[in-house]
Amino acid sequence: MRSTIAIVCLMLAAPLAAQTKQDYPGVTNFTRVDATIACGGATEVATLDALKKDGFKTVINLRVATEPGANITENQARAKALGLNYVHIPFSGGSPDPKVIDTFLATIADTTNQPVFIHCASAQRVGSVWLAKRVLQDNYSIEKATQEAHAIGLSNPGLEKFALQYIADHKK
Repeated sequence: MRSTIAIVCLMLAAPLAAQTKQDYPGVTNFTRVDATIACGGATEVATLDALKKDGFKTVINLRVATEPGANITENQARAKALGLNYVHIPFSGGSPDPKVIDTFLATIADTTNQPVFIHCASAQRVGSVWLAKRVLQDNYSIEKATQEAHAIGLSNPGLEKFALQYIADHKK
């Protein structure tokens, strides 16, 4: 059981490396990216209670409603009951749409949403949008951002190419 003091200290701590993989009940491939962001893959509806208890304000779900186990309606209802902000940004890995990254970047840039938990089914799509965020909003190099995206869960060459093309199209 996590103690409240430990969680508060974690939330106030300096940013952690993306490689901070943790066991988190009800979440596949959970990664603590920094003090205000965590991400993962498939997330059980009941896990929203633990996320709320651990101080998260917002859940960003990148799953498409038709995916087996996505439970969008149940997640939205549970998040609302807990007072969590629930943002559903459907991201089809088979036909990625740049508007997904547009919406993600606007949502993640809003500091009132933090701390944020971002998830999809495996963390592939999370890694893809995170790659774009790190380069375009945090001024990471492509190499450093790609390394972090891989640590989070991105291993799909098509999703990586999609993110890199988005970056190329939007970099100032």
